[in-house]
Amino acid sequence: MAKAMLPKFGGSAGVWVTCMLFFQVMLLLGYLYSWLLTSRLSHRAQSMIHGALLLASVAFAAARPTIAWSQSSGDNPAWTILAGLLIAIGLPYFLLATTSPLLQVWLSDSAEFPWWLFAVSNAASLTALLAYPAIIEPMLPQSSQMHWWWVGYGLFFVLVGTTAITNARVVSPGARNEDVIASGNSLLWISLAACGSALWMAVANHLSQEVAPVPFLWVLPLSIYLLTFILCFEGRNWYRPALFRWLLPVAWICAGYQIAGRGPSGLVWEISIFSLALFIWCMFCHGEIARTRPESRHGSAWFYLMISLGGALGALFVGLAAPNLLTTYLELPIGIAASALLALRVLYGMTSPWRLLRLAVVALAAFVIATRFQAGFGDVIHLRNFYGALQVSDAESSGAAIRTLYNGKTLHGVEFVAPDKSKLPTAYYGPESGVGLVMRSHSDTARRVALVGLGVGTLAVYGHHGDEFRFYEINPAVIDVAQRYFHFLGTSDVKVDIREGDGRLQLLLEPSDSFDILVLDAFADDSIPVHLLTREAFQTYFRLLHRDGLMAVHVTNRFLELTPVVESAAASLGKYAVEVHNAADPERQVLASDWVLVSSAPELLRPFGGSTPQAHAVRLWTDDYSNLFQVLK
Repeated sequence: MAKAMLPKFGGSAGVWVTCMLFFQVMLLLGYLYSWLLTSRLSHRAQSMIHGALLLASVAFAAARPTIAWSQSSGDNPAWTILAGLLIAIGLPYFLLATTSPLLQVWLSDSAEFPWWLFAVSNAASLTALLAYPAIIEPMLPQSSQMHWWWVGYGLFFVLVGTTAITNARVVSPGARNEDVIASGNSLLWISLAACGSALWMAVANHLSQEVAPVPFLWVLPLSIYLLTFILCFEGRNWYRPALFRWLLPVAWICAGYQIAGRGPSGLVWEISIFSLALFIWCMFCHGEIARTRPESRHGSAWFYLMISLGGALGALFVGLAAPNLLTTYLELPIGIAASALLALRVLYGMTSPWRLLRLAVVALAAFVIATRFQAGFGDVIHLRNFYGALQVSDAESSGAAIRTLYNGKTLHGVEFVAPDKSKLPTAYYGPESGVGLVMRSHSDTARRVALVGLGVGTLAVYGHHGDEFRFYEINPAVIDVAQRYFHFLGTSDVKVDIREGDGRLQLLLEPSDSFDILVLDAFADDSIPVHLLTREAFQTYFRLLHRDGLMAVHVTNRFLELTPVVESAAASLGKYAVEVHNAADPERQVLASDWVLVSSAPELLRPFGGSTPQAHAVRLWTDDYSNLFQVLK
């Protein structure tokens, strides 16, 4: 479902975080329902109510409601995403979320309480998580994935329905939870679960934004999170408090050094240290949850409800609160400080609440200072919203003062501070780049140019009197930064028009034959908006271009080889493509870049050198199929 929604919301990584928030909240509602059902009603009533909801969900599946998505715009479309998910899969997913606590209570009447089933449930989740990008996505188009998911849900309906019928024959009343509610462990369970949930999501954000936006990297922290649940509930005592009294300080110190930029550098070191640290933190959180669980089935549903409440609170903090309250990715230092506070209380026996509070404040302040020190105190501006965290900073390079815009570790633009150099094209847009060559070759007449992706507005320097450049930018913070802190747009001779919203959705509103040049510059971030590279997207692009128009696609990427994808889409429409590479020039602040130029007429591509390459052996991407695995470098 998240992948199906990406085209409607600009392919933003924020969509994934919001979907994880939906997962946690629906899990909470499912566990709340399970607790109410098993603690208040007889087995017969439980089975009748649950059976009725199962039948309703099957009717829901047959209806398959169609969602009229609103066009993405604004700082935070999270509420639109959550509402759409609720309409599309709310009831079936809600019933899936009830399965683990409900079945464990039902099955415990004929056997010792099966805590190990919680480990089985998480093992199945981990299997599905790893199978989706590696097996399911490459093999099946989106429509087939959803079709087979509903087939699987039909099997689920049969299995749970059969279990509900069996449970209805049990004459004993449902279990009561008062003893467990009064035990005093509820707040501890919530806190530990919230800490673990927030930490895995915060580490995922940190690795993908502050370390390297490697495709599929978010799978690693989520896998670690699920693995620790498996180990802690599997029943073989993998979690040993005496051991983790020593491991936790090591994890805190190593993570603190990395956040402060004082630890070992390099992608492998960063991923390894944060992955091991996350494993230790989650083993502590989930191990303590398992160690303090109820002794029997009495209160098990309440126990799971508290875990899910904590998980939802952690997801709410990272998914909704942090992007709106914090200007940088401080949720990781906050999560680390919370784990230290919990460990002082649980593992190290510090019971004084005031002393714990003082230590929490000191720990949080230390991590925040470390993060700010790593970013730098002077001449740095931080902005953050649903689409990520931006940093504008001034520095000196090759003897010249420059201003840069970064999103995490990805450079989005460079401008010389000196007025006599402020109009020089920099970064990926130098005169020898593919887009630079196109702009300079079509400078004799007035041009209408569409540009998907604004950055700092560097390409406006190629405009002349009479030209019209229309930029499409989904992130309002980027528009604000380009207009307020950089001067490419304000000093250009070109007429500049900026449209806020997803580029593909905005282009659908334009009339045919509207543009002479179309620039697609949305892929330098390594977080690929796949919906801009499909055959259907290219149909839209060429509907808008004149017959002798040119399209320039920016494919510079550290981890993905996108040239074959562009060539395949072009070939499917009978278009021609040529790749242009330029070398870096540090003196002019020009970066090495790769562009693919596409046109309906091959003669228009000859001035740009080389022969038109044939489409590579890459399966054509469509709105129904895409596969990042096949283009990994």
